[in-house]
Amino acid sequence: MDITQLSGVSSDYLNTFAKKEALVPGDDDSFSAVLSTAMKSVDETNDLQNTAESEEVRFALGEAENPHDLLIAETKANVALQYTVAVRDKLIDGYKEIMQMSI
Repeated sequence: MDITQLSGVSSDYLNTFAKKEALVPGDDDSFSAVLSTAMKSVDETNDLQNTAESEEVRFALGEAENPHDLLIAETKANVALQYTVAVRDKLIDGYKEIMQMSI
């Protein structure tokens, strides 16, 4: 893989691009913004799971023209679910750590 074209990419460029494309929340670090982003992630995971399930049905009925579409849909759903579970686990770990703090 040739990555010589990426030498001019800086973190400032990536941050600007991510904020412009709404890939990361802006300067709003409130709980509601974080919760909204998390709920969007859960909704996206649910949508990917539903798409994979519909592709499975299409494949079982013989309507699918390309079996690779089924594999791609299932892989996307699996990766999204793994990411969502990992985020959930980190949130639970953070909650447990906060609860163990002495006042």
